[in-house]
Amino acid sequence: MAVHMTDLPYRPCVGVMLLDAQGHIFVGERIDTPDAWQMPQGGIDPGESPQDAALRELGEEIGVAADCVEIVAQSEDWLFYDLPDHLLGKVWKGKFRGQKQLWFVARLNGGDDLIDIATDHPEFSEWKWVDKEELLRGIVPFKREIYGQLVDRFDSLLAAPAI
Repeated sequence: MAVHMTDLPYRPCVGVMLLDAQGHIFVGERIDTPDAWQMPQGGIDPGESPQDAALRELGEEIGVAADCVEIVAQSEDWLFYDLPDHLLGKVWKGKFRGQKQLWFVARLNGGDDLIDIATDHPEFSEWKWVDKEELLRGIVPFKREIYGQLVDRFDSLLAAPAI
């Protein structure tokens, strides 16, 4: 009997919109998907609070220690996305239909030297700071709606687009 997407749960996850002092957004290019840029995100471990998961993910994915950031905002509710058909059953051992995410906005308290994507298990091949327009242009289509919601919710914290 085939498993239908609607029978699968969403993977609990956190995401971090990391900002520099000017309100530009950190994005990394995924090693496994060239030209796919995203913000740090990852699963919540059993017994872990969402905020602790967000801070852990910053360390694991971009080498930023928890004491180098300040959490300045959080999404009030879970945001959901479904995997596209070509990824369904292939990622997360086929156990999930997509992710439900709590998002945190964190400000980096220091310079670019605090970021190191050459971590123990690297996820990004390169990184850059972007404005909100470039963020939305660079994200994979199936995550664009969530990223749009984040830009709308946290717009007052973000840098204005370059002219």
